[in-house]
Amino acid sequence: MKFTKMLLTAGIAIATSATTVFAGPLQDRIDAGETIRVGFANIPLWGYPNENGDADGFTNDIAIQTLASMGLTNIEAVVTDWGGLIPGLKAERFDLITGGMYVLGSRCENVTFSEPVAKSGDGILVAAGNPENINNYTDVLEGSHIMVTGAGYNTVEAAKNLGIADANIMQVPGPTEMVAALKAGRAAAAILTDFEAQHLAADHAEIELADSSQMEEWSKNYAAIGFRHEDKEFVETFNAALKDYMGSDEMMAVVGEHDYSEVHLPGDVTAEWACANR
Repeated sequence: MKFTKMLLTAGIAIATSATTVFAGPLQDRIDAGETIRVGFANIPLWGYPNENGDADGFTNDIAIQTLASMGLTNIEAVVTDWGGLIPGLKAERFDLITGGMYVLGSRCENVTFSEPVAKSGDGILVAAGNPENINNYTDVLEGSHIMVTGAGYNTVEAAKNLGIADANIMQVPGPTEMVAALKAGRAAAAILTDFEAQHLAADHAEIELADSSQMEEWSKNYAAIGFRHEDKEFVETFNAALKDYMGSDEMMAVVGEHDYSEVHLPGDVTAEWACANR
């Protein structure tokens, strides 16, 4: 069992050895010996609870291992619906959020992001054979198709920005409901991250992944770990530790279990750039 999973064994809390002091509600919890609550939804590969309810997925792995390198191992996994992540962070129900949270200008108003931990495009799931020939957002718009996606997903904002009408955007809690809507014919396409789409297409014979090469360039995004604005000082130190961990042999060995490869490394893109350009 790898170290990431061992950190979150139910009922066990390992005391932190960090001695650096920062201002902010997260540091207050650390100083008081309380857990660092990692919030995430059930999103395949990105961040999800395993069979024991512990944090799994590559964004959880990256966040938890980075915290561990800072001497912070008193971690608690908190699972919620995707749409509840940012409200829950602001309400201090979690201390940080993972699970494939893209850095978007609209989110940067409410969240302080770490430097990016992954880059990914969006993917489209369609009925087997792709009978409507839907391969990107423009195809949805021009065909006046119904698309289904997750409530709070970046895909909702992307679709609206392109001009897809609210009436053509079905919002559901998560991937399971997206697949159900697609199979039932209530939607012609499901739009979600390419990571999720590939994973789901492999598990369901009735659906397939559309041609991702035809997705609009602007749909490519950068994921990061989200914190409260009040914890900016903590985020600076987190970023320093993250810089040493990102792309390391240790990291790539861990995240490779979740289909993360070198093509998903964010490169030189910063959170500041993503906030201004996405």
